[in-house]
Amino acid sequence: MINVALPKGRLGEKVYRMFEEAGYECPSVLSGSRKLIFENTEKGVRYFWVKPSDVAIYVERGAADIGAAGKDIIEEYRPDIYELLDLRVGKCRMAVAAKKDFRDDHESTLRVATKFRRIALDYYASRSRDIDIIELNGSIELAPILGLSDVIVDIVETGNTLLENDLIPIETVFPISARLIANKSAFQFKSREIEGLKQALADVISRKE
Repeated sequence: MINVALPKGRLGEKVYRMFEEAGYECPSVLSGSRKLIFENTEKGVRYFWVKPSDVAIYVERGAADIGAAGKDIIEEYRPDIYELLDLRVGKCRMAVAAKKDFRDDHESTLRVATKFRRIALDYYASRSRDIDIIELNGSIELAPILGLSDVIVDIVETGNTLLENDLIPIETVFPISARLIANKSAFQFKSREIEGLKQALADVISRKE
């Protein structure tokens, strides 16, 4: 059996539909059941739903053989896993945003509000820019509005939330999408099964493009 960690929510449902189209269906996954584990022994696959930010932990620790995790999670937590395939769903971007009248004063330390500490540090280190990280877990858009920070580093999908709060994206850090990831040990011992599943998903993606 291949154990698959799916992220709860709309993204996970999209990813499951891809698995289904690739020939790894398990109809009870989307039944609304309170069950935690769903399996199709005929197809040799077992699914379970987890919090999106936990997918990489389940995979890294071997509780799941493979999973679907956002590029933001991979870059922030750097799990010791294999990144096998860009699933091309859940597309958005990691971006720097600020008030419309923001001008960067390189003479002073830049105050950056974010919940993606490592990503922000790495991004500004690559630009040799001194920053002060302000770690927040929600309503990050408030930080520059209330003068807590100069900019924010956060996920931007449509940009509507930023615009409604008189903020604008000023730099893209990197594009984000869901990635198929694998546990390193599982990839070694179940390589034929995982490679077969990966190729089936790649075929699904190519048909959609």
